[in-house]
Amino acid sequence: MRRLRVFESISVDGYFADAGGGMEWAHATPPDPAFDAWVSANASSGGELLFGRVTYEMMAAFWPTPLAAEQMPEVAAGMNAAVKWVATRTLTPSWANARRLEGELAAAVRALKESAGPDVTVLGSGSVAAALGAAGLVDEYQLVIVPVALGAGRSLFTSRAALRLVDQRAFANGKVVVTYAAA
Repeated sequence: MRRLRVFESISVDGYFADAGGGMEWAHATPPDPAFDAWVSANASSGGELLFGRVTYEMMAAFWPTPLAAEQMPEVAAGMNAAVKWVATRTLTPSWANARRLEGELAAAVRALKESAGPDVTVLGSGSVAAALGAAGLVDEYQLVIVPVALGAGRSLFTSRAALRLVDQRAFANGKVVVTYAAA
């Protein structure tokens, strides 16, 4: 059975988006070559990706571009090569290797997890990640904690979730990556 991982940037007070829905704060830290190398290695680790429509549109507008290939060549190559599932009822995905996830979200992801193939990572897509977590479908959370407190916003968790720490790593730019397994 495939495993489902959520990869999400969150503020120190636990929000994936600020009160206005913005996420620009997640990239407002000083440059850090060690963090960039970790991101590149993480992006080229294989597996399939799952996006909500909004995140898919943001990603599809950037990663296939020459600018992405110039700025982050390893990440761009991994993103473009990966199979990408898109949770949408209205969009027909056009990015290379992108497919629409058909049907109700939890049932479709449950079927995807039960099918043969590599693990699947929900990348960003906080609302999708929250719904899948509430449905008990997330096996692991890899959270990039960004050193900013937002005071209000949208949380990845809509109910109590027992988690077990698997790994942690701090970077000079103040970001901390923690990996939790569902308990």
